[in-house]
Amino acid sequence: MSETDEREIKMIVAMVRPDKLGDVKKALAEVGAPSLTVTNVSGRGSQPAKKGQWRGEEYVVDLHQKVKIECVVADTPAGDVVEAIKEGAHTGEKGDGKVFVLPVEEAHQVRTGESGPDAV
Repeated sequence: MSETDEREIKMIVAMVRPDKLGDVKKALAEVGAPSLTVTNVSGRGSQPAKKGQWRGEEYVVDLHQKVKIECVVADTPAGDVVEAIKEGAHTGEKGDGKVFVLPVEEAHQVRTGESGPDAV
């Protein structure tokens, strides 16, 4: 990245409910950040464990299924992306998820050879 280029590259990482992925994707597209990576994950936070029974045996599920969304931006403000994710993922219940914003030191486009914000 050249020293004259003032655009900052940010990676936004969010863990949200799988059923809210469609709403989050739509909200991201509306703020101009349609590129994302999605991974199915499981984790534990403030959402309570669920107890169940299967074949007469009781079990506890304390790792909940989530989707991890990663979005790298340079031209779209990270704050707009965070707000879009929060709005798309919100249900008001425990387990709605978390959003993290990280600085990106470098970015390189494999196909074109571009680097810095232009690679995003």
